Parts: sequence; C-alpha cells; structure tokens
Amino acid sequence: MENKKSGLTISMIFKAQSLNYGEGIRNIAELKKLSRGDGKIYTFASRQALRYDIARLGNKMFGWNLEVVDKSKGTVQFQDKLSIKDSEEMDLFGYMKTAKKSDEEVGGSDIRSAAVRLSNAISLEEYKSDMDFLNNKGLADRINEFPNLANVEQHLSYYTYTVTIDLQKIGVDGNIELSNNEKEKRVTQLLEILKVLNREIRGREENLSPVFVIGGLYNLNTPYFLGRIKLENMENGFAINTNILEDTMNLKIGENCIEQDTKVGIVKNIFENEKEIEDVFLGKISNVQEFFENLENDVKEYYK
Repeated sequence: MENKKSGLTISMIFKAQSLNYGEGIRNIAELKKLSRGDGKIYTFASRQALRYDIARLGNKMFGWNLEVVDKSKGTVQFQDKLSIKDSEEMDLFGYMKTAKKSDEEVGGSDIRSAAVRLSNAISLEEYKSDMDFLNNKGLADRINEFPNLANVEQHLSYYTYTVTIDLQKIGVDGNIELSNNEKEKRVTQLLEILKVLNREIRGREENLSPVFVIGGLYNLNTPYFLGRIKLENMENGFAINTNILEDTMNLKIGENCIEQDTKVGIVKNIFENEKEIEDVFLGKISNVQEFFENLENDVKEYYK
C-alpha cells in the first residue's frame, strides 16, 4: 500500500447563513470573524464546529459510537480503556489522553495525531455588519410582561473549507491495525457525511452540502486547493476564479502534475461562469454525486 496514492484532499464551497457564534457582549450575539489587511471582515465556522457536526451525523447516519468520553481525570477527554477499535471519531480525528502525576510516576500524554484534518470554513463574501433584532414578545404577551431583547449578527454567504485524509493513518494506532474493509468503510462513511453535511444552530438547520468541490487522491497528503478558491462578483451573481485553480493544478510532484489526479464536482446553475468551468475542467467535471462516487471508488481501490 506504501506505493499507492494515499493523500486524499478536497476543497468545497457551500452556501449558508450565520454558522458559528462567539462569546458575545451583553445581549449581542457576535459571529466568529476574521479581519484581513485590506480592512475587510469575513465570518467563519471553526474546524471544531465542523468536526462536531460530522460526528453528530456519523452517529445519526451510521451509528458511530459517541459514548467514549469521561471526566475521571479532571478534564473531559477520551476514555483510557477505549481505542480506535471502539471509536470512529478517535480513529479519524485523533486524541490526547492525559496521565495524572503522582509521587511515583511522571504525568504525560498519550497522543495520536489526526488522520483527517479540517480547515475552518471561511466566508467568501465580506461581512457588512448585518444585524437581526429579536424579542420574545409572543411569550411575554401571554403573561402581560415586557419582552426580552437581543441583537444577533447575521451573514448569508458562500463558504469554503478543505478536508485532507491520510489513508495510510486510518485504522492504525501503535500495535492496533484494523482490517482494510473497516478502514475503507470509515473513509467512505466520512465522504458520505461530507456530501450531505448540515449544521443545527439557533433553531435552524443549515445546508453545508457542497455546490462546488475540487480535489482527488494524490501521492502527497497536502491541502492543494486550500486558499485557492475565490469568488468574483458578476452582474447577476458570482463566478469562481478559474485562473487560480488552473495555476494550482500545474503544481508537480516529481514529474507529474496534480492535474491528472484532480476531479471537480458542481451543482448546475449556481455560478455565472459555469460554461467556463466546464471548459477548463473538460473531462474532469461531473455533478457532486458522481464526484463523491468516483472518490469512494478510489478509496476502495486503495484498500483492495
């Protein structure tokens, strides 16, 4: 398996609203935001938030075991008695188990690095301080009381994030190694989750399913298209900057360009330059369902 391509990476675009809130001030709920040097502000959903929803859907769709944590050592962490055999989450996203210090022994940590890495999901459209004024007047009127007031920041935008998976690390932890069938099952389940990912937040269910996805299975495990996805304003909507993606595909690993291993999936009638995208990725482009099916077939071939 060492000679096979083992670096799976995909970068995605999805459209959603107000995905991740921070601490806030008084009765103002603030979105998590990033400031850039040009003065523009962008909102983001943290990788921890994405991981939470991936694990939640893993449990809902495939019965992933989430009863794997406790606080017996003072902090909430994965249980010592459990391993990657017992938890898809521990296998995919890694873990750290701390050890208590005592007079006889030195404390430390048992760490297993993540085989699956997520970036933050960062908005592709600038945040312009939209606010939503809320109150609970309907409830307050029932008992003739004054309503409570709140202000909530809102941002409807396209977002992008990247997932990288080191297929060599899946199902391997020290002396433990799972069967190839189990490794394949866990990766394909993760891909199925990413295809239909959603987020439950503040009474809403936001759709994080991709409308554009690019990536593939490569010799080197690296997020090639992270930071390479950019939208451009058009008269009737948005266009994907294909020049950046074309230049990225010219990167070489040894003698081979990553272009030959790159595939693209797109939802029709979303982006204004759809025809240009189809021309640039001629022979590599399909709908999102076919993209994930092809990627799952590559994973099955790897673990065959």
